[in-house]
Amino acid sequence: MSKVILISQFPLPYSKIGSWTTMYKNYLENNFKIDCIVCQKPERFFDRIQYNVVENSFFTKFRRKITKNNYYEYFQEIEKIIQPNQKYIIQIVDNFGIVKPLSDFLHKKRRRKNCYLQFFYHGFPPFYENFHGRWFFETIDEMVLLTHDSYKAHKDYYTVLPIRFSVLHNGIDTQKFYPLDEIQKKILKQKLGIADKQLFIWCSQDRPKKGLNLILDVWERVYSTNKNIELWVVGTEKNQSIEGVKFLGRIENNLLPEYFQASDVYLFPTLCHEGFGLSLIEALHCGNYCIASALGGVPEVLQYGKFGKLIENPHFIQDWVDAIEDYLENSPRLEPISSSLYSKESWNKGMDEIIESAKKSL
Repeated sequence: MSKVILISQFPLPYSKIGSWTTMYKNYLENNFKIDCIVCQKPERFFDRIQYNVVENSFFTKFRRKITKNNYYEYFQEIEKIIQPNQKYIIQIVDNFGIVKPLSDFLHKKRRRKNCYLQFFYHGFPPFYENFHGRWFFETIDEMVLLTHDSYKAHKDYYTVLPIRFSVLHNGIDTQKFYPLDEIQKKILKQKLGIADKQLFIWCSQDRPKKGLNLILDVWERVYSTNKNIELWVVGTEKNQSIEGVKFLGRIENNLLPEYFQASDVYLFPTLCHEGFGLSLIEALHCGNYCIASALGGVPEVLQYGKFGKLIENPHFIQDWVDAIEDYLENSPRLEPISSSLYSKESWNKGMDEIIESAKKSL
């Protein structure tokens, strides 16, 4: 029977916010098919799973510097796990740097043929250049992406792809993120002081690629002729006073559903090729009509316009102005979304299927 090892550059469970660490948390708190986690010591441990804890002391940092091996302690722990006549699936998440030294280590220990390397990538575009990235795809056995569009981007870019691919959409807790009925929503809006207004929301960290400055420019133009609307900016503080805008700063994750449930429209003006957009599906499951950039994995997440409006030219201010004004004028209805779509349950099931498929390949 094959065993599954997860190598994590973060302690699991992870105390800070992270999309893939949250999904692994959901998975490892239920039924799971992972046997062992190799990571730094977490604040608490998941039940029913073996931990091989990586030390992170002054001495180990010094040793990594001297040996020029950033993963020395990880390989020490992996060596304790891997047995000669056992087969293993080794999962790596977004850590491109560990792939070659791990493969070299397994070859040196004559264990590479017993191991199936699964690489989970949470970006969208190809990471390496075509020719210079060939070694990476010759080293791993399978790459797991967030969307089929990301696979297409890889397939169209690389001339040689000698591995298997799978797709595993992100998933959220739909017991927390769900829509309210009209009466409940009206009561919530009254509680939050926006009873008679259309509420728009933007939620992210304030980095240029997240498009906040663009949306604030858009908002000033829209608000000049539409006063019965309000924009809430969640996740960042700004020393600005803009009419019709409230900067709410960081909000605890357990309180976030209430803000999405009160909102009517979620704005997702990413200016980069997002892998998936976790906040996008959180807002979607809370009943928001989504207006989003048609970049990266976003079109697939919104099912190419079924669940909102895709902005084909998201760097153009007027395209956003037109989309918001069209929403205010026509009030397009949101297509009903299944509670199972992009849910943590569907993610858990998908992870199980990916692991079982890999076991058949060993």
